[in-house]
Amino acid sequence: MIFSAAFVATALLPLAFSHPVEKRQNALPPVNSAVDELVLQLALYQEHLEFSLYTGGFENFTDAQYTAAGFPPGFRENVGVIAQHEAVHAQTISTILSDAGFTPIPPCTYQFPYTDPKSFVDLANMITSVGIGAYIGGGSLLTDDPELITAASSILTVEARHDAYLRTGLGASPFPTSFDTALTTVFAYNLARMFVVQCPQELNITGLPKLNFVSPAPSPNLQPPIAAGTPLQFTFDPSTFFVPVDPNAPLYIGLVNQVTNVTFVETTSCGTGCVTAPVPAGLGNVAFAVLSTFGGGLNENQISEFGTLAGPAEVVLS
Repeated sequence: MIFSAAFVATALLPLAFSHPVEKRQNALPPVNSAVDELVLQLALYQEHLEFSLYTGGFENFTDAQYTAAGFPPGFRENVGVIAQHEAVHAQTISTILSDAGFTPIPPCTYQFPYTDPKSFVDLANMITSVGIGAYIGGGSLLTDDPELITAASSILTVEARHDAYLRTGLGASPFPTSFDTALTTVFAYNLARMFVVQCPQELNITGLPKLNFVSPAPSPNLQPPIAAGTPLQFTFDPSTFFVPVDPNAPLYIGLVNQVTNVTFVETTSCGTGCVTAPVPAGLGNVAFAVLSTFGGGLNENQISEFGTLAGPAEVVLS
């Protein structure tokens, strides 16, 4: 489903009147460096995406359709409230950037591959998990600005509540792991770009070749988890790699999950542009997979800077 900025700007007006947003005259944090600006622009890029996503989830389905799909009463209305939250987040970040003399990145046109309430919520869980990872990873870059860290943290906790609500609606655990997974700016940006049809402006962040996660699909309520040892299948286009790769060289899937370093697993070929790799033990919730010629020794920052052939791809494990 494709949504433009013109559509989402008016989509939630009835809900906005039933849930008014209090306006407060609070001092906004400063933007002290180019790194601060990049982190905020990426956060805004993600918030625009999520606002469009949740607006569609509210506008495209009725209460009856959510109920028929097994979601509890009031679920659709809360999807609309989440969309409101994303709108407020986007407006707040835009104001912080504008007050500091920067031009906020505008919304894009998006396409989301869902067809019914269940597939919408499955997708929303995945996209919100990317947003959570982006805020965790971005916060580590805001070391010179405690006020921005506080502002970003206050958004992060709300995003985590959104995801817990979605997961509960699916019948899954609202807190499947002890830790969430941080994402680098490169990984977060590339995961968000997958849903962009057209953008008036892109961020100055490296775009990576695409890695497609093919199978297995997670259980309907994400339980039981995908078991350790289960083969994960991925596809990719070798012609898009930034560097030449010996066709006989071993390839690895690096899985970024929770607070561990990247877990590397050697792949088995399933044809040109196709590999499988077993799920390592100890992973849960969502993991972010990249294809690499490196079989170890790199952390997430390093593999996102120079070790990725294709990816990341999001893998929902539990």
